[in-house]
Amino acid sequence: MNLIVPDWPAPARVKSLMTTRVGGVSQPPWASLNLGDHVGDDPDHVAANRAHLRQQLPAEPGWLRQVHSARVVELGHETNPEADAAFTREPGQVCAVLTADCLPVLFCDRSGSVVAAAHAGWRGLAGGVLESTVAAMRVAPGDILAWMGPAIGPHAFEVGDDVREIFMVSHPETAAAFAPHAPGKWLADIYQLARIRLGHIGVQAVYGGGRCTFNESDSFYSYRRDGVTGRMASLIWRS
Repeated sequence: MNLIVPDWPAPARVKSLMTTRVGGVSQPPWASLNLGDHVGDDPDHVAANRAHLRQQLPAEPGWLRQVHSARVVELGHETNPEADAAFTREPGQVCAVLTADCLPVLFCDRSGSVVAAAHAGWRGLAGGVLESTVAAMRVAPGDILAWMGPAIGPHAFEVGDDVREIFMVSHPETAAAFAPHAPGKWLADIYQLARIRLGHIGVQAVYGGGRCTFNESDSFYSYRRDGVTGRMASLIWRS
């Protein structure tokens, strides 16, 4: 199992990791460490992969039914909730999001009293999932650290005029995150969009970014590249 350990100055009590596609039992097109149970993979393979991941964790992750929303839940209050972000203050509870091009963002505060994970595709970003997550943490935004895991990179993420307009209506400065590509088409920098949105609410300590799920096919699943494919997990907890 090839794991990514976030490089960020989180306090020692905060633990986090992200999986890659390497080290599981799923067969193509889900090969091999697919953790998504909603993508057509053999349920037994997904269960085996999740059991393998569980060995790295203090508890079973609080899996979400992700729907590209801005809904945030506190872990332990609902079973298999429909949401796109989760937070907890309880030690040993594992926040988790699944991605395959969308942006996973992990959060903690500087004292390590609260952690959160958010799934942010363009719809979630535009809908305010990151802002909703920060609000749910109930600490000063200036005390929050954020880490952005691998997502689709700015040379592969083509969007239309409509997507660009949605961002620019509320945040005109996001124009800098779109490069013209073809008539009516733009290349979007999802990392820059997230940094702008987080900075707007006072979260300046943002780390990570820079990888590309679309181009790094040996390491990452990409929905835009492959269509039918698996999902990686980004996870965070307090020890």
